[in-house]
Amino acid sequence: MRRIVNTAQLSAVMVVKTATFVSSVDFVIILGYNLPMVTATDRVDGSLRRDLAILDALSSEEARSSTGLGVSRLAELVGRDKGQISRTMRALESEGLVERDTVTREYRLGWRIFSMAAVSIQSHLMLTAPSVLRVLATELKEAVHLCVLQGGEVLTVVSQVPPGSNRLGWEGRCVPAACTSAGRVLLMDLGLEDLRARFGPTDFAPAGPSRKVSSVDEFFAEIVRVRSQGYALVDEEFEPDLVGASAPIRDFRGGVLAALNFSATKPHLRYSLREAGDAVAAAAGEISARLGGGQDRRVGALATAGWHKPS
Repeated sequence: MRRIVNTAQLSAVMVVKTATFVSSVDFVIILGYNLPMVTATDRVDGSLRRDLAILDALSSEEARSSTGLGVSRLAELVGRDKGQISRTMRALESEGLVERDTVTREYRLGWRIFSMAAVSIQSHLMLTAPSVLRVLATELKEAVHLCVLQGGEVLTVVSQVPPGSNRLGWEGRCVPAACTSAGRVLLMDLGLEDLRARFGPTDFAPAGPSRKVSSVDEFFAEIVRVRSQGYALVDEEFEPDLVGASAPIRDFRGGVLAALNFSATKPHLRYSLREAGDAVAAAAGEISARLGGGQDRRVGALATAGWHKPS
């Protein structure tokens, strides 16, 4: 529907803002020109899209590889005036969505963004992981676990046993980080000094019969090995006859969010421990990908290693 109005009528409509007029008019024809009718919703949507474009620019590789992006560069990237960008950035900064470096005066994503992302990722992890764990437990015919770091220990938050098994899960159980594959994966991004700061000079108490780690230096040596192969393997280091394999689940920033763990007793192991490690790494990579994180570099290892489902 179209209506012809003069400028006085248009002003009256803008003041009164009658719902009938706004909802029924596609175009307002003034002096022979067709002008699109812009509603309040259109203005809000447009403003939101422009603000999201700025946040998207601040999450780019260019911004993450430096101290951030300045107003001029942001204006170039999103195609807006520098004055508009400055005003928008002040508003976003006041809400904690961005923060400004006091030295370079460049902007980066703020604490509130990461706080919301952390909550979202944790929730998404708990929704995403169980289905992958069920498939992995069925394939391996052994229990698998989702683990997180709690201080210097590993806490199991989800366990999945294979179908038909009467074994109990490990939910809520804490075990030492140094002698378990999950602990080495959860700490695999830390350097030697970081490990020393976390654990101090105390020697690690002996656990299983095949003890490899008794000091922080030995712990770091095992972590270096984990980095090179992409997952961790332990053989009777935690308990007699118990073996395990773990791989990292990474978030959108590439950090280790959790560990996917497999454990079994040696007499019941139907395949090599390394084959189990390859399967766990592939499953962890799948979960990471669903969370927006980088896949484990050994996600394709199942095909190249000749992995076959245990029978």
